Amino acid sequence: MSFDHLSSLESQPTNIRRQDDPQYADDPEFQRLSQELMSKLLSLGGNVSKLQNQIALLGTKRETDRVRERVQTLLEELKDSFKDVGEGVKKIQSWDDVSPSQKLTQRKIVREFQANLTTFQGVQRQALEKERSTASAARAALEEQPAHGEEATGQAGQQQSQEQLRLASQDEVEFQESLIVEREAEIRNIEQGVTELNELFRDVAHIVTEQGEVLDMIEQNVDNTRTDTRAADQELRSASRYQRNARSKACILLLILAVILTIVILAALS
Repeated sequence: MSFDHLSSLESQPTNIRRQDDPQYADDPEFQRLSQELMSKLLSLGGNVSKLQNQIALLGTKRETDRVRERVQTLLEELKDSFKDVGEGVKKIQSWDDVSPSQKLTQRKIVREFQANLTTFQGVQRQALEKERSTASAARAALEEQPAHGEEATGQAGQQQSQEQLRLASQDEVEFQESLIVEREAEIRNIEQGVTELNELFRDVAHIVTEQGEVLDMIEQNVDNTRTDTRAADQELRSASRYQRNARSKACILLLILAVILTIVILAALS
């Protein structure tokens, strides 16, 4: 919606508060919070880009335990940061008695927050797909392990080699099982983060929708006020014309009475 109606009312010389009146300037707390949120959103955007670079390494030859650790750390830190910024966004969106310039600031912050959150949710899904793919590969390797062990045992043909291969096979099985458990824990953690941020996104969208309805009501009230003002102006103009006509008639009657009185007096004197 447009704020043309609101701006036009504020520019009128009435008792309605003016945006340029120092008494009603944007309060320092609103300004501090809005600047803090914009700074955090800028930082979040940079960290999301770093996370994307790390996730791109998953499933490649450059994947290491350190890379996976950084991915999980960044995912957790960003999830907490988005939740923290989200609370600030909800707070500034529910700010009481805001001016048109503050409303523009609110909208800008919400747009930036939703854009960054949408990007991060996409990155979360990428990480989730990579983790699931790795877990599936680990399960496949675990299922194929006994077959490889039997083949290698047949080729060795010696008792000592068979024992060594059995121990090596057991170590590989245990490693793959631990890898699967670790991947599944990471998958659950990412899925929980996705769910939490989906709820946060819906909360912010709900507030924006509610405020949109309030703004529509304000615009409707402004339109109604303008209509009522025009009607009142027309009534005042009609009353003014009636009053002028009444005065004119009264003057004519007084003039006629004066002429009649003059004639009577002259007749009496003669």
